[in-house]
Amino acid sequence: MKRKIIKIDEEKCNGCGKCVGICAEAALEIIDGKAKVVNDFLCDGMGACLDVCPVGALEIIEKDVDQYDSKKAYSRVKDLRGEKAAENVHGFKKEPTACSVRKSCPGSMSKNIFHNKGNTSSSPVDVQSELHNWPLQLRLMNPDAPYLDNADLIISADCVSFAYPNFHLKFLKGKILTILCPKLDDVREDYIEKLAYIFENKNIKSITIVHMEVPCCSGIEYMVTEAIKKSQKDIDIKKYCISLSGDIIE
Repeated sequence: MKRKIIKIDEEKCNGCGKCVGICAEAALEIIDGKAKVVNDFLCDGMGACLDVCPVGALEIIEKDVDQYDSKKAYSRVKDLRGEKAAENVHGFKKEPTACSVRKSCPGSMSKNIFHNKGNTSSSPVDVQSELHNWPLQLRLMNPDAPYLDNADLIISADCVSFAYPNFHLKFLKGKILTILCPKLDDVREDYIEKLAYIFENKNIKSITIVHMEVPCCSGIEYMVTEAIKKSQKDIDIKKYCISLSGDIIE
């Protein structure tokens, strides 16, 4: 299958081993003085190792490789580093299937949010909220929620709204929002399944993806792409990347 995976420039690599230590899936080893991907199915393609490489020898590319296998990665890390370290393997600890989330605690109940447009606050810095749905986190969102019908959907990394100060007016206005963290939310396959269900059944009109510039954050694009393939829908997509200083860089 074609997916994202780490590529190593051996001419640049100095064999320092920092990428090996940071890789939660133990997909990398130093062999003959150079970092190498041990097996393609061990690399989740999220790119945590990019941030620690002092010489810029690593990059994320797309190529036809074996699908990432969290179970094999778990077994490898458990053997090499112990069970506690293996708990950090991306995607191994499965939550209940995301599409089964229909009933939950009161704080997770699906709600439309309506705003009083007659806000007369005297403060010049007050900005009207453009949030129109609850909950926001994809793990908690009911995929059958009525607000998803015929929606323009924005799928955002949960850090974006803190980094980009004009998030409500630039991106959120008139859209339904869901947020996630592709690095910390260890339910990637469930997220793909859940998004595919939404795309297939809710007649989504458009998708806006907004993520941060850090490499692992681009995992949102991968999940959305895979979900669209599963749903077999043709949906208009716009993509934006936000810098750590709060600028739109693409």
